[in-house]
Amino acid sequence: MGKVDWLARMQPVEGERAGDKRVGHFAQSDVVTCALSDDATEVRERIEASPYGFAIVLANDGTILGRLRRSAIEDAGSGTAEALMDPGPSTVRPDQDVHELRQKLDDKGLKTALVSTPEGKLIGVVKRRALGG
Repeated sequence: MGKVDWLARMQPVEGERAGDKRVGHFAQSDVVTCALSDDATEVRERIEASPYGFAIVLANDGTILGRLRRSAIEDAGSGTAEALMDPGPSTVRPDQDVHELRQKLDDKGLKTALVSTPEGKLIGVVKRRALGG
């Protein structure tokens, strides 16, 4: 395993910056997840009870396939998660610098970022406000 993979897996590090917080330290695992074949109206109920306006569509192995927004379900009325999701959402690695991600989210007017492993498996969601000002 190379250095980049080591860091992206939040493995212990040494040196001057060993204590620096990275994006992975702020990732929350409380996001709603679902499978491709899940009925979107059932997923919507879980989304409404969550702190986010979306669910993450996962493969059986936990790989992120898409983002299912509450608004897409409301607009369509019914369907499967696969039919209504936005495929291939952007993700960040857990070792990313907190200040860099905050700036990226600010620049794009985004409130959250998905955090994944190098293989694309969901770790969690980071809220912009959790990254400080």
